[in-house]
Amino acid sequence: MLSLNQIFRTFVTIKEKPTETIIMKDFNFYSPTEVVFGRQSEEQLAQLIKKYGGTKVLVHYGGGSARRSGLLDKVEKMLKEAEIAYVELGGVVPNPLLSKVNEGIKLCRDEGVDFILAVGGGSVIDSSKAIGYGIPYDGDVWDFWCGKVPLACVPIGCILTIPAAGSEMSDSCVITRDEDLNKRGCNSNLCRCKFAIMNPERTFTLPPYQTAAGATDIMMHTMERYFCRIDDMTLTDAISEALMRTVKDSALAVLKNPEDYRNRAQIMWAGSLSHNNLTECGGEKDFATHRLEHELSALFGVTHGAGLAAIWGSWARYVMPKHVSRFVQFAVNVMGVTNDFSDPEGTALRGIEAIETFYRQIGMPTNIRELIGREISEEEIDIMVRKCSRDDTIVLGSIEKIHSADMKAIYYMAR
Repeated sequence: MLSLNQIFRTFVTIKEKPTETIIMKDFNFYSPTEVVFGRQSEEQLAQLIKKYGGTKVLVHYGGGSARRSGLLDKVEKMLKEAEIAYVELGGVVPNPLLSKVNEGIKLCRDEGVDFILAVGGGSVIDSSKAIGYGIPYDGDVWDFWCGKVPLACVPIGCILTIPAAGSEMSDSCVITRDEDLNKRGCNSNLCRCKFAIMNPERTFTLPPYQTAAGATDIMMHTMERYFCRIDDMTLTDAISEALMRTVKDSALAVLKNPEDYRNRAQIMWAGSLSHNNLTECGGEKDFATHRLEHELSALFGVTHGAGLAAIWGSWARYVMPKHVSRFVQFAVNVMGVTNDFSDPEGTALRGIEAIETFYRQIGMPTNIRELIGREISEEEIDIMVRKCSRDDTIVLGSIEKIHSADMKAIYYMAR
């Protein structure tokens, strides 16, 4: 096990490196998903499916909540009335599995499905995207999570019921391979949803933990872009800061009043804007924390947002000394910390502490022990580092390059 001295020797080494300044990057912004937002928005389902060429639909969903809420019954009724043929496949779990994807691919091929409707949150949408990649592909669909570039995807639409992952407007799809719990992401514009139906009323019955984890994930999608090396992103920074403040305030509000439509709507819309690349225009993605968390949720089956809350503070303290000004900006503009101009590092640390206080307020963990209910073992950390670094062959991050030794140090700090 690494000692604190070993961890902080690495910490100080990062601090001693000179800061690199990079001006705002050129960018392409592409966000083609048609958003249908508001009360009773699902009433437009049939016409949207027809608009995007669907004639036989896979209705893909997770557990029993979609049925218990009456939403699946409503979807079936609308499809029947519009004379749109459909088949169904439920059973998607959090951290969606490759085995369910392969089951869906076979079903869609056998039934001649030409459109996929995801009814649920990010796990269901990601599973739908993976099925969409696999239907026209002759090989093993897992190839696309091993570096092969997708060339086609069956069109997908969604009815969003859990605002969190932002998959309804993103180019991202994260899948876990069952046999070795290998969790990976694949990014391609081909999988972007044709439409996303968002009715905030559908989120009124979300359990508090799921609401809190979703809000954490939404904020993190912007934080993974906000913490970068770019100095002159005035407008994008302002959008990002407003989004993070809004989600923070709205999460506290809906945990007090679950049927607060206004704040549920803010969270739902923020989830989409946080992960459709708007908050990285001119900047760059980091996503080291996401990659570190993927190994936690793959190994322990924890909720993704909760895992992010458990690991982010340690990542932030690890990289902050070289990027004090960016962390001060976050502390002051997002978390409302008073800027002590005589002690910028102190201000930066108070910003990290402030968001950890927020996590505790909404019931999220701030370390791995709180996340899994026990201390993580050295062997488990080694497993996560090996998988995260792909046996020391890849490096994470952009604000700081995170090598396998850094991954190990961050996991130990978070334990």
